[in-house]
Amino acid sequence: MNLPFNIDLKGKVAVITGGGGILCGTFAKAVAKCGAKVAILDLREENAVKVADEINAEGGTAIGVAANVLELESLNAAKAIITEKLGACDILINGAGGNNPKGTTTKEYLYTEDLNNSELVTFFDLDPKGVEFVFNLNFIGTLLPSQVFAKDMINKKGAVIINISSMNAYTPLTKIPAYSGAKAAVSNFTQWLAVHFSKVGIRVNAIAPGFFVTDQNRDLLFDKDGKPTPRTNKILNATPMERFGEKEELIGTLLYLLCEEASSFVNGVVIPVDGGFSAYSGV
Repeated sequence: MNLPFNIDLKGKVAVITGGGGILCGTFAKAVAKCGAKVAILDLREENAVKVADEINAEGGTAIGVAANVLELESLNAAKAIITEKLGACDILINGAGGNNPKGTTTKEYLYTEDLNNSELVTFFDLDPKGVEFVFNLNFIGTLLPSQVFAKDMINKKGAVIINISSMNAYTPLTKIPAYSGAKAAVSNFTQWLAVHFSKVGIRVNAIAPGFFVTDQNRDLLFDKDGKPTPRTNKILNATPMERFGEKEELIGTLLYLLCEEASSFVNGVVIPVDGGFSAYSGV
């Protein structure tokens, strides 16, 4: 992995939730390249271990740990392992999140005739449990790891929390009200926590990725033949750069926010990395 620039994170311990996924796995490799010892947390332990093995094979230091970001007991157990093997947390990246079909409508718009179509999921058919799951995974799944790991970060030089928001936090996408609302909550919480922790030396910021192809959204963006879906065409038409982002294109923003020399006065911001999507009015 080629980094856009190097920062010195030697002696730092970075904890990354959702680290077994494509984007946060890339984050893990980037901070490891900068010298940090990395704890990769994921609900699927095998995914976390796979990323850790790749980092270790390149000469870095990483461990993969199973953890459920919605359970304090699980997070505390993970913290005990991390503290014993790597040390106390200096950097927390809250990357765990995602959507669920039960919080998603079938169509973008409601038409009167849809109300009598039992094959559709309209706004009125959304499963409250599904909506709750999506909100909890994204918002509570950011709050709880912050509660568990930030205690060790108080008054540490260079202590940083980075949350992962989304374009949905700026403008909600059609069909996914639960995910959009949850990511808006993550952005708001980032600002709140930055203020709350401002007297104890912990900076809190967020990255809001635009459209990147991941395991979660691949089937929504491309059909079985690899051709773009109609929704993909709408996304690209609304992105001035007319393409999806590459996962490596998030690293520069990540390292900037982690670098004390570059961003020591940057606190409580949400930075879009989206090819101009959030700036484009469509006209």
